Amino acid sequence: MSPCQHSITPQPVAGVRVGSVCAGIRQPGRPDLTLIELAAGSKAGAVFTRNQFRAAPVWIAERHLSSNAPRYLLINTGYANAGTGERGEPDALACCRAVADNCNCAPEQVIPFSTGIIGEPLPVERVAAAIPNVCADLREDGWEDAAWAIHTTDTRAKQVSLHFELSGGPCTITGIAKGAGMIRPNMATMLAFIATDAGLSDTALDRALRHSVGLSFNRVSVDGDTSTNDACLLAATGVGPEIEGEGADFERFQAALDAVCIDLAKAIAADGEGASRLVEVEVRSAVSSAEAEQVAFTVAESPLVKTALAAADPNWGRVLAAVGRAGIADLDVNRLRLFFGEQLIAEHGGRSNNYDEAAAAAELARPQVAVTIDLQRGNSNATVWTCDLTAEYVRINAEYRS
Repeated sequence: MSPCQHSITPQPVAGVRVGSVCAGIRQPGRPDLTLIELAAGSKAGAVFTRNQFRAAPVWIAERHLSSNAPRYLLINTGYANAGTGERGEPDALACCRAVADNCNCAPEQVIPFSTGIIGEPLPVERVAAAIPNVCADLREDGWEDAAWAIHTTDTRAKQVSLHFELSGGPCTITGIAKGAGMIRPNMATMLAFIATDAGLSDTALDRALRHSVGLSFNRVSVDGDTSTNDACLLAATGVGPEIEGEGADFERFQAALDAVCIDLAKAIAADGEGASRLVEVEVRSAVSSAEAEQVAFTVAESPLVKTALAAADPNWGRVLAAVGRAGIADLDVNRLRLFFGEQLIAEHGGRSNNYDEAAAAAELARPQVAVTIDLQRGNSNATVWTCDLTAEYVRINAEYRS
């Protein structure tokens, strides 16, 4: 079979149409309402935030997905419809009914998603008034506009497509995502919408999605905060080749879905609020995957590590201090090795004999930085993506509601 064709321009997916319009939800003049139409018979699965303070649309989306064949995904930016008390769910349902009335489907076939300010009510009347316009905008090539419409503090669109061959014919996976702050998905504010023309059973779709999310979105942290609205949805229209839950076709599909999700996750980390560089923290030779993740996240979320990275300052002691407080009780620090890029920084409990400050600083000045921690105590590895922490992050979040 031919290799995957990768595109940063989102490609159409058979059985999917996408529309985006300006509804004036919070900021006049910018697209802020997106509708994704799925062909009849499509299947969809999703993973949602584990934050206990879940937004109203998360509850509705989970309920609708569990009992109905989805036809429409409705996404608004500006207001998260979280922390809105008793009116939150009725407002989300009213938006679903507005789509149903215009699109001749059941309200339960509409899956709502919201992102934006927490604690402010959703302007339902503006959403409802814009539904006819967003329905009229539905088109196969609407993915790129949607990637911009769903963003809040993002500075770039996050989008990717993969086209590849299966035994039953060609297959496409296209995904878009948003997220730049409040990012520590645990299924930041993070939303991701992925569609494929493949045909998958509910079980196979759910298994594929959870595997990919575990390797991607759940390995990202910008600031350690988990949003009230996180969601990642995978829709399969079945217009293309059917895929069994086992075998070569499923393995190829899984690998492609993993690649799409990892691309989107890394794009979220790279676009962290105020970030100047993408940081990949890899922990090697841990006793277990859980241990490797624990160490990687402790380093990735350390404010002292992240501010040093912002200055391209090879302050390796901060990294070792983070590793030391990661909760690994029997860690032998004398076995640990630390690398910045290809540069060996620390070993045997202290600075490497070949340490070169200028070379280490040069590694950290790159737009993509690699921090590798080799624990030398097992066979498990984990990678987490994050970014540096700059004064711009403080400014963005201090001014977010103004």
